[in-house]
Amino acid sequence: MQAITRNDLKRMNESEHDDFVLINVLSPDAFNQAHIRTSVNVPVDQEGFEEMVKAIAASRDRHIVVYCASFDCDASRQAAEQLDAAGFKHVYDYEGGTKDWIEKRMAA
Repeated sequence: MQAITRNDLKRMNESEHDDFVLINVLSPDAFNQAHIRTSVNVPVDQEGFEEMVKAIAASRDRHIVVYCASFDCDASRQAAEQLDAAGFKHVYDYEGGTKDWIEKRMAA
């Protein structure tokens, strides 16, 4: 697992060469309230979390970026650790989460 910044994620989102999946690991209610536009919702506490991520990513070799609510939330760290342990090779944690992204007006 590697932590990434808002600017790293912005670059990844804007690059046509970066093939990655952006995953919001919070509850569906939290996801529906606010999320980064290009993300999908797979709650970290959901049964079969790793299998769902594998189905979405189609490979454990694909780059996976997980995020949660903010720097104060540890759900993305937990998710990244689970994915690492499950054998995913390129896991990134956007620790700033939804709050950091929206506060900087990077997404609507």
